[in-house]
Amino acid sequence: MQIFALTFLYCLWLFPAIPISFAPEKIDPALEVILQAGDRADCIVLLREQADLRDAYLIKDKRAKGRYVFAQLYQQHQRKQASLRAFLQAEGISYTPLYLVNALRIKADRDILRKVANRPEVASIRSNPKMEVPRLRPERPLLEARSQEPEWNLIDIGADQVWAMGYRGEGVVVGGQDTGFDWQHPTLIRQYRGNQGGTVDHNYNWYDAIHEYSPLHAEATNPCGLSITEPCDDNVHGTHTMGTMVGEDTQGNQIGVAPKAQWIGVRNMERGYGNPFSYLEAFQWFLAPTDVNGDKPNPDLAPHVINNSWYCPDLEGCNESNIGLLEMAVENLRAAGIVVVNSAGNFGSDCGTITELPAVFPASFAVGATDINQQIATFSSRGPVYRTDGSILIKPDVAAPGVNVRSASLNGGFSAFSGTSMAGPHVVGTVALMISANPDLAGQVDSVEAILRRTARPRFSNQDCGPLVGDQSPNAVFGYGIIDARAAVEAALQFVVSGTTSNSSAMDLRLYPNPTRGMLRLTRSDLQVVMDLRLVNMQGQVLGQKRWAQGSTTLDWNLDLPPGLYLLHYRWRDKSYTKKLVVQ
Repeated sequence: MQIFALTFLYCLWLFPAIPISFAPEKIDPALEVILQAGDRADCIVLLREQADLRDAYLIKDKRAKGRYVFAQLYQQHQRKQASLRAFLQAEGISYTPLYLVNALRIKADRDILRKVANRPEVASIRSNPKMEVPRLRPERPLLEARSQEPEWNLIDIGADQVWAMGYRGEGVVVGGQDTGFDWQHPTLIRQYRGNQGGTVDHNYNWYDAIHEYSPLHAEATNPCGLSITEPCDDNVHGTHTMGTMVGEDTQGNQIGVAPKAQWIGVRNMERGYGNPFSYLEAFQWFLAPTDVNGDKPNPDLAPHVINNSWYCPDLEGCNESNIGLLEMAVENLRAAGIVVVNSAGNFGSDCGTITELPAVFPASFAVGATDINQQIATFSSRGPVYRTDGSILIKPDVAAPGVNVRSASLNGGFSAFSGTSMAGPHVVGTVALMISANPDLAGQVDSVEAILRRTARPRFSNQDCGPLVGDQSPNAVFGYGIIDARAAVEAALQFVVSGTTSNSSAMDLRLYPNPTRGMLRLTRSDLQVVMDLRLVNMQGQVLGQKRWAQGSTTLDWNLDLPPGLYLLHYRWRDKSYTKKLVVQ
């Protein structure tokens, strides 16, 4: 029997910023039942004015993107929330502000909510209910440690071939928001960014968005506690997904796609139950990680890519009337140069079953699930996605292994789970391999996603869904196909940022083809200097040297080297640079 990993999220709608004369219409009707009983309602107040981030797409450097987006959002919320905060303080109402979207969380009675709704800067007041995720059970019993063999799913996408090229995720940070993480698991402890050679600092590497017990549990207790200051997993789901992204230990357990990448994380659910604010708070933390107390945000420490193995079905209240706030959050992260990967859902096998958030958003990269035979899982949701504006989205974007995926479990163990929750982390790991191979891809979300789609192995189906025909690619079952990590990395190595001045070394010297089988051509834009080049292996041994004379735009170099990863060192404008070269 297949057990699927789900998480449900209640979502919110961004109402148009138009004058509203009858203030109660700003209040979510779902709050009326609570208010009529005389209770205080837990709700999110959305302000009319939101930051314009269009100029972020003109910035090429990821760090600069993140700083710009953070500054725009943070300054906007400070200015536009000031008057409302003063009012709430005067009324004795505590609040928790957001800046990823311009909103606040409050708990208030009918009188206060009507006063808030009457304020001109307020767009709407939406409920903040608690939601449920069914607990995971293993597809098969817990497994003993395995030795010296990558898991089938890693071989299926070609991750082991990328490792042979010399790329294992070095220099890349992945993020996960989930049920928490067992950071001391043998396959995760070395990759945790908060662990630097045995010196542990959880600030900027971990955040807990769970500050209260969920009323959906009978008992007010949690094995990890609340607002915890070090990573902990109260479910197992998060640990399993992170293992597929980066997991590897010294005992030969090779479970992660990018085992040299670093990871950071947020707990966004309390024993599997979340609420809109906890998800938004988690997304916001990834834009600018903070210390464990939520203070001193720093966008320079944001991840390159985020995994989201959770979603919200209709039965939990998510529908076309209340999805806008979460969509805005995803779009703002994308503007900051962060790839947002989402599981497509486990509601297959009918057409049009990708209906849950955030997989339905254009800014989300949705992933379906396949089995060991590269067949689509029966549970994997199908596309396309029909938008309320009449447009049709091709979803899923791609597919990846998601049936009987062995990964990390709690207390140092291992287990196999099935679900699109298991498929999404394969894409996150592949993105890490791509950026590790070519750091110029950092922050280039459109290019990263285009490469993933273009290099996916097309797969076909006898299932036609609307305008998407199964015997063509892309289709509604596999999207553009099953991800191919090696092909994606090879394409990533050819990527050059156009029009950038922030990564000048990438523009001054280019290698083609890379990977190569013998002949290497170098091109440059600066013809006025003499350049000395040294080719070395990964042990630092010099294998070849050349001097590039003035006035020449190209230089050909015949190589007679065994397959592997090499480094090309050169100096330009009194600075030293290094390029990676792969010989096949």
